[in-house]
Amino acid sequence: MMNYLSGPTGPTPPDAVRADGLTVVRGSRTVLSDLAFTVARGRITGLLGPSGCGKSTLIRSIVATQAKVTGTLDVLGRPAGHPTLRSRIGYVTQAPSVYDDLTVRQNLDYFASILDPGRTRADRRDDVARVLTDVALTGHAEALAGNLSGGQRSRVSLAVALLGAPELLVLDEPTVGLDPVLRRDLWNLFHALVADRGVTLLVSSHVMDEAERCHRLLLMRDGRILAEDTPDALRTRTGTDTVEAAFLRLVDQAAAADRTEETTR
Repeated sequence: MMNYLSGPTGPTPPDAVRADGLTVVRGSRTVLSDLAFTVARGRITGLLGPSGCGKSTLIRSIVATQAKVTGTLDVLGRPAGHPTLRSRIGYVTQAPSVYDDLTVRQNLDYFASILDPGRTRADRRDDVARVLTDVALTGHAEALAGNLSGGQRSRVSLAVALLGAPELLVLDEPTVGLDPVLRRDLWNLFHALVADRGVTLLVSSHVMDEAERCHRLLLMRDGRILAEDTPDALRTRTGTDTVEAAFLRLVDQAAAADRTEETTR
């Protein structure tokens, strides 16, 4: 049985993501409030919290598609959005990002040519073959993307993100709506990417049982980081048996602290 929490051994590498004072204001609403956290390299970090807590905004900030971001946010040793990060980060949005009127292979060929137009056709072909194998879609390579199931389309989007062998994969709710078998297979792939290639993954989810599959967790609520630790440490710290119970305990503690602060003003 795979030990999801063992992770790679050896010296701890520099952080893949480091944030300090990270804030995003949209209109009159503060979506992210003064966040400070790190994402370790060569690990799977789970970004967990209920829908609407700010997970997608945080992810967009990391991949530099979010406007009005203030504070410090470094990604792979560079400020978020730096031109050199383009080929080093793979990003999968919640909605599959594929062209329905192209085959799976044509989609991958197209995105491979955009990612690195200087590569030879043979190199791009090898890259496409590799990612098709990674996501188990070799048998559907000539199928139109629009004719695929929702889970298969999600895997095409993941294959696009894997083109060029990125150092950091940022996945926004990658398993939403997928059946249990496909969810298991994707998580096995995520761990293989870490173990075999040293890829760093940041995976957002609102499904708390997926927390157990991560090396480290960022728990979010209302635009704030409630906790940053391993699943085992969070359970021990809160005296609970599951990460979900730990999250609820932390929510209650944060709410109690907010009430105390309001009464002492």
